[in-house]
Amino acid sequence: MPASAPDATTSPAPHPPAADDSPTRTADAPRTAEAAPTPEPPTPAPIRPVEPIQPVDPIQAVRPAKPVAPRPVVRPVEVPDEVAGVPCPSCGTPNSPDRRFCRRCAAPLTPAAQPEPLPWWRTMWPFRRKARASSGRAVRFLVITAVVLALCAGGLLLLPAGRALFQDTRDKLGKAQPITPVGIKASAESPRHPAKNTTDGLSNSYWGAPAPGASVTYTFRKPFRLVDLIITNGPSADAERYTREARALQMDLEVTTQDGEKQHKQLTLSDKPGPQTIPTGISDVKTVRLTLRSPVSLTSGRHLALAEIEFFQRS
Repeated sequence: MPASAPDATTSPAPHPPAADDSPTRTADAPRTAEAAPTPEPPTPAPIRPVEPIQPVDPIQAVRPAKPVAPRPVVRPVEVPDEVAGVPCPSCGTPNSPDRRFCRRCAAPLTPAAQPEPLPWWRTMWPFRRKARASSGRAVRFLVITAVVLALCAGGLLLLPAGRALFQDTRDKLGKAQPITPVGIKASAESPRHPAKNTTDGLSNSYWGAPAPGASVTYTFRKPFRLVDLIITNGPSADAERYTREARALQMDLEVTTQDGEKQHKQLTLSDKPGPQTIPTGISDVKTVRLTLRSPVSLTSGRHLALAEIEFFQRS
């Protein structure tokens, strides 16, 4: 029975050894290449002498340089020449509707409406306002002149009233002080009731006048402003004794000033006991004269009684 061929899957044939696997095959395949030449040794570089180290200067402080801003670069902007819009009122260049100034001459495209001219009287005040041409200078001059003349005339006419108002204001703001006359003279008086009793400071003594028309004059040392006059009518301030004698319900006040001018005033009194204040407000008073008028309860055996007169000046 013939032998069966070996199975390749069960016993694989061994590979022949490679030519370079063993170093012992150099004899079987001798090399014919020439041996590499031996390199020459390098030539040594010449040795330079070492220079001595020079001393280095220390680093000094250095001021920093000023920064320089870069110069702006102007880039031309291309503007289309053909623009549809409102022409400029100054140069006539058309501009787009959204522009406020002309793209050529920079004039405002929508100038504000010019204000209406002011009337001539508005050019008078303030004085620093510049007057416009043809603004009525002649009329303005005439009006100013008329106003100045009216103020001057009013000042002259109202000067006494203004002076009196000023003095009255001072009288009310100031404090009144009593003043005593240095001389008293009556045209008629009772022996037991002289006129000096009107300035003795007592309200239970009085000046007795025999009839209406009798007067008493008070003289002062120096001129003064008579602010108030306080009169206690009747024989006494007591209510029980007040009706025992006659009273004058009216008096004529005559004031002589320092320059000789006389001022008259009629005083009306109430028929009641106690002091009564009479505001006067007369300046430069030198003498005061009181004349009794309008008697009441004047019967036989009675006389007109005046208890007290007090004068007050401005402090």
